Amino acid sequence: MAMKLRDALAGREVWPPPLWLMRQAGRYLPEYRAVRAKAGDFLSLCLNPELAAEVTLQPIRKFGFDAAILFSDILILPLALGQGLRFAEGEGPRLPPLEDARLLRPGAAPDAYAPVIETVRRVRAALPAEVALIGFAGGPATVACYMLDGQGGGFPRTRRLAYEQPGFVREVVEILTEASLDYLSAQIAAGADCVMLFESWAGIFPPAQFREFVIAPTRRLRAGLAARHPGVRVIGFPRLAGLMLAEFARETGVDAIGLDSVTDLPLARAACPPGTVFQGNLDPLALRLGGAALEEAAARLLAQARGHAHILNLGHGITPDVPEAHVARLVELVRQAR
Repeated sequence: MAMKLRDALAGREVWPPPLWLMRQAGRYLPEYRAVRAKAGDFLSLCLNPELAAEVTLQPIRKFGFDAAILFSDILILPLALGQGLRFAEGEGPRLPPLEDARLLRPGAAPDAYAPVIETVRRVRAALPAEVALIGFAGGPATVACYMLDGQGGGFPRTRRLAYEQPGFVREVVEILTEASLDYLSAQIAAGADCVMLFESWAGIFPPAQFREFVIAPTRRLRAGLAARHPGVRVIGFPRLAGLMLAEFARETGVDAIGLDSVTDLPLARAACPPGTVFQGNLDPLALRLGGAALEEAAARLLAQARGHAHILNLGHGITPDVPEAHVARLVELVRQAR
């Protein structure tokens, strides 16, 4: 059986389109919550190959998505580089704000993220052949935001440093770019069929900084992965890129662009190079609400995707309060699309 996601990433229209959801393994599933309780805390779950593989596979068994995405977190890499990391319940990640890039230890990273690579091996061995496995990393700019500010929430320190100490920010982004290349390459070697770069906070950077800290590192990563793994496909997700989206698509060379929920798909298609493959961009709120909101949003997106290579997904991650029945209904709507 063909791997639908691979075909779509190659620019071929697949109908119905391949479907997976960002954060499809997560707190909306009771079986996930059971495994999370067994692990003890979120970080322990990410670094336990047996349990991380199990939660990666849970939504595939339940909903039959066309792709599984590795269960991990974008901040595993700063942890592997030697920066402290903890997850405060209800508050999100906390890191000691980075003051000196020389404190990072790139050479130690592969050993530190080895459990994640083992998770990839286990998941690929357990998945049906027709289901793709997506590896991922945070985009260097987004990960740098957390490393420099120490937490989410607008990233005021990162934004200030990008103006006042651009060399420092540049150094951190460069270290992350090289480490991400090794990290993603290890995931591909372990069995990931493609990889995704989550530049979740790309939209906080003005154009000149966007070009330096988002576009240029993504271009380097895409070229580096192609050199190491000819034919590998890369999905870029420059969330809230706005009018910079077309330049991102044109200059980075990624194989598909993930769209957030506020970007109009037809306008993005008109702005980006002909044949650009898109992923997205159903509003997670419509999924949570279900009913007419979900039916209408899904029908609109499917109509816009018809005739093009498209990967159906959300514009951001699924939220913990989404009823399972709504996810099942979305799967039904996509599978029955004519």
